[in-house]
Amino acid sequence: METLIMHPETKEQLAALKAIAKALKVPFQKEQKAELTEREKTVNLYGIEMVEAIEKAEESIKKGNFKTLDPTKSLWDNIQ
Repeated sequence: METLIMHPETKEQLAALKAIAKALKVPFQKEQKAELTEREKTVNLYGIEMVEAIEKAEESIKKGNFKTLDPTKSLWDNIQ
């Protein structure tokens, strides 16, 4: 026999699917979809190397390791 995996998008769809399964006496099991943290979502999107590089840069900025550029000067004059 086949196994069907359905992904309802609303509570109404979920309730209807449960009602049908119960009415037909079809056994089913519930699984909770684990919510990802913001960091996990970012890692999935950009990769761990990029995320770690950005976190390292943010930590460096918090420690005061940055240089403010003067917009009236050229880039070369700003870095000298």
